[in-house]
Amino acid sequence: MKFIFKLIHLFLFMTIATNMAWSQLKKYSFEELESLEIKKPTVVFLHTNWCKYCQVMEHTTFTDKKVISKLNKDYHFISFDAEQAAPITFQNHTFKYKSTGKKTGIHELAEALGTYKFKITYPTTVVLNSKKEIIFQYPSVLKPKGFLRMLEAIEDNEKTSKRTL
Repeated sequence: MKFIFKLIHLFLFMTIATNMAWSQLKKYSFEELESLEIKKPTVVFLHTNWCKYCQVMEHTTFTDKKVISKLNKDYHFISFDAEQAAPITFQNHTFKYKSTGKKTGIHELAEALGTYKFKITYPTTVVLNSKKEIIFQYPSVLKPKGFLRMLEAIEDNEKTSKRTL
């Protein structure tokens, strides 16, 4: 009887562990992205630590099982703090943190990716194609359904563009 009880516990533990592994969003750094052999589009979530709307996306959109599944399957995902100080090499260029005052600043890569209509807003979702070119920017909060619709529209647009070439 003890054996069956232990077997059931082991089965439950394995089921829970498997579900947790599948529901984890795989995140990459820009450096890792450069070395990946599989070329897929990339979603960059541009945020700051103080941005309340960024936190909403982190706790709703990027914990949604459908969003996680879609991103893990079809995209590389980067969560990028626009105020991080470490230099980043991406596309053979080193981007650095720029101070804009006492204890404030912005990373040059955040400016390069997130500037939309001459300003930067948080959060901003940026989609890069497999050649790492910006194909879409959305400077606002996206809830799970809106995020998935955005990805679907981008994919439809990319398919249409390829057909017309």
